[in-house]
Amino acid sequence: RLLEEAELDEAQERKLEREFAREYHLITRDERLETIAEDMVRHFIGREQRGKAMFIAIDKLTAVRMYEKVQMHWQREISHLNDELTAAKSDLKKGRLAEKLAYMEETDMAVVVSQAQNELDHFKEKGIDFKPHRERLIKEDLEKKFKETDDPFRIVFVCAMWITGFDVPCCNTIYLDKLMRNHTLMQTIARANRVFKDKINGLIVDYVGVFRNLQKALAIYGSGIGGDTKEGECPVKAKSFLVEQLRKKIAETEVFCKGLGIDMAVLQQADGFVLIKALDDAVEAILISDESKRTYLNHTNWVNRLFKAILPDPAANEFGPKRKLFVVLAEKIRSLDPYVDISEVMEQVGELLDQSVGAEPYVIKEAEEKYGTKDGRVDISKVDFDKLRELFNEGRKRTEFEKIKAALENKIRMMVMFNKTRMDYLEKFQQLIESYNSGAANIEAIFEELLKMAEDLNEEERRHMREELSEEELTIFDLLTKPEIDMTEKERKKVKKVAHELLETLKREKLVLDWRKKESTRSAVQATIQDILDELPRVYSKDIYDKKCDSIYQHVFESYWGQRQSVYSTKH
Repeated sequence: RLLEEAELDEAQERKLEREFAREYHLITRDERLETIAEDMVRHFIGREQRGKAMFIAIDKLTAVRMYEKVQMHWQREISHLNDELTAAKSDLKKGRLAEKLAYMEETDMAVVVSQAQNELDHFKEKGIDFKPHRERLIKEDLEKKFKETDDPFRIVFVCAMWITGFDVPCCNTIYLDKLMRNHTLMQTIARANRVFKDKINGLIVDYVGVFRNLQKALAIYGSGIGGDTKEGECPVKAKSFLVEQLRKKIAETEVFCKGLGIDMAVLQQADGFVLIKALDDAVEAILISDESKRTYLNHTNWVNRLFKAILPDPAANEFGPKRKLFVVLAEKIRSLDPYVDISEVMEQVGELLDQSVGAEPYVIKEAEEKYGTKDGRVDISKVDFDKLRELFNEGRKRTEFEKIKAALENKIRMMVMFNKTRMDYLEKFQQLIESYNSGAANIEAIFEELLKMAEDLNEEERRHMREELSEEELTIFDLLTKPEIDMTEKERKKVKKVAHELLETLKREKLVLDWRKKESTRSAVQATIQDILDELPRVYSKDIYDKKCDSIYQHVFESYWGQRQSVYSTKH
């Protein structure tokens, strides 16, 4: 319309078309870049799905200009957060603001562009000091830093480099402000599409309308023989597709909960102590079986991932309350396992209830009172079994059952890791749980069996003291004497002495750093085992002796890594 109104002649029109062929002047207008920089900062820090981001600019100069503008808006946001933190009244809000502030303050950004002749002078003419950027590119391995998930280098500004053949799975956001087509467009899309940990998709923010070229690129590079793009083959979908997926997954989760007698609408309307009771009742219903528990947690994980993938889109607001409720229930279930860090759920529950009551501190308190530890780790020897029976009979049976089950499973697995001859405890435990899940035995009977097993484990854990051996020596002794070998008390004492001598010699002389990697050190360990086991009583036949040498070597190889490092050194 502007061209027509200007009444240009043909020569003027052709010159203007060439001048604006790449829309360069429109794309690089200062006001436009300022708006995009502000939007990008707001968008990046609003995503809960933490990761890395690439901004793809039209050229090197614009990449640097965008870096400077984003830095300016980034610092403004940090200043704003500091003001909010100072004014914040609640500890919960202060904690959230402090966490966000720390994340922003540690985040690093850089410009990555190819080198050119006289580039410093060229940038200087445009009022930009490019020397610090080039020095970073020379002195630092920015590629390695960007690929490392935990490195604070999180945002990179490029125009051509790192667009093709650069695989960074943790990169979850591409900010596109460069017109692309065909192969380059497809390669750029691929920078964000790697599934990684909780990342189920990448997000591309298109500032320049580049996706008008997508179908053409797909027709050439994204389809099968003949170049025809089939329906449903498009690798890029509008964000509304994720919103619909989340809506569908939330509906599925609600249907699943309804089948267990849980009305999520009632939970959403409850508050205070009514809500606490309703949450506990919901947990009790979900724990009807391990399958029910796994299904609920799987549903919730997907709801949470999809929700984070949508942020900071306003469309997420619709699902926030339900998602939060699902997550809190999931964390309450996970908190029944004393080995799980539940500090995160405390914040979520407080946020959900808006600090109306101290809803959840009893989770940590119970772990301390019942299991004798402040960090939630289990010391079964300190469990008051009579009190546990009382809670089971008076309270929510499935919840109490889940607590003792989780405590026992963790304890048994740790004990088996230290001593493989205890495998029968793990097998018995698994049989009990399978019997419960199949409905072959009721929860009361299985609960009593688990309590009896807990008492047996206490006895087993103290056995090394009765045998006057360390736990490590007991493992060697058990491997030498199980299955049971008929021997006198004198011969048993001899086996204990051999176990002590073997372990002492290996740890003092043979288990050097990385001993398992060299043939010579492995052979030395094997020879030492054979020499010392040769002192075993005569009741050990040649055949038994050979088997014991093999089993002891296998145990040492699996459990000892060298220089005082072993499974026993990791024991809590």
